[in-house]
Amino acid sequence: MPVTLMNPDALPEVPLYRQVAVASGSKMVFLAGQVAVDSSGGLVGEGDLAAQVEQVYLNLAAALDAAGATFADVAKLTCYLVDYKPEDFPLFMEGRDRAITKLGITEPLPPFTGIGVAALAGPGLLVEIEAVAVLV
Repeated sequence: MPVTLMNPDALPEVPLYRQVAVASGSKMVFLAGQVAVDSSGGLVGEGDLAAQVEQVYLNLAAALDAAGATFADVAKLTCYLVDYKPEDFPLFMEGRDRAITKLGITEPLPPFTGIGVAALAGPGLLVEIEAVAVLV
């Protein structure tokens, strides 16, 4: 694998992701932020953060696949959440966990940054996630 995930002893272990990704590949893949829309552009999970997170991860997987990559090749995820509050975290995790179960992901995910924002590009969108992957 071109991406090795680790959690240094000097940093706290986070169950959601690993703190560090070391990439040794030569081809980088940059995914545009994915939102909760289906293949025809229709909003999935209106008002439901967990449903939207699930769809976003499924869309990320489809975009990675199109580039010849998988989540194992991802070095970094950046997430934008509309009006994020800490009490939203369980809903985020519920959607993420449903998606990774569907996708068969069993390994830890790469470094992750979550950012609260006022709004996203379209009405009803609650979450957007972008990714950077590295391939050999």
